[in-house]
Amino acid sequence: MQLRLAEIRDAGGITSVINAAFKRAESFLIDRDRIDETSVRALLEKGKFLIADDVADDQGALVGCVYVELRGERAYLGLLAVDPQRQKAGLGSKLMDAAEEFCARAGCRFMDLRIVNVRCELPEFYHRRGYVETGTTVPFPPELKPKVPCHFVEMSKPLA
Repeated sequence: MQLRLAEIRDAGGITSVINAAFKRAESFLIDRDRIDETSVRALLEKGKFLIADDVADDQGALVGCVYVELRGERAYLGLLAVDPQRQKAGLGSKLMDAAEEFCARAGCRFMDLRIVNVRCELPEFYHRRGYVETGTTVPFPPELKPKVPCHFVEMSKPLA
């Protein structure tokens, strides 16, 4: 696995891996793609995607990503996604480590993120990494048309 900063040419691969991962994890919640390529390109103008390429694959397939946005002493992390065929092998944690290190080196002192309250597996994953709940964001974006009532839980941790 090779981790690197994404380039604009990676937008299609980023879109695919995010949609595949979120479809598997959130199909009970929403019936649409999580993101489109136009949105990924817009995010690449505001922040960075760290991506994981499978260097053992002849094509160097993009198998994971995470988005970070530097905001002064705080950084925002989102869209952590791992190809469904590669999940449960530690790649998500490697991407988180790389994102936290990238933001700390850039001078950020805190990392912020938000999760959907109905994704029961997420709090434990982030708690193990040192994140704590700091609040909620209501309502869930109506354009996502959730099937069940939900909201975002905001989490944060200090970066070393």
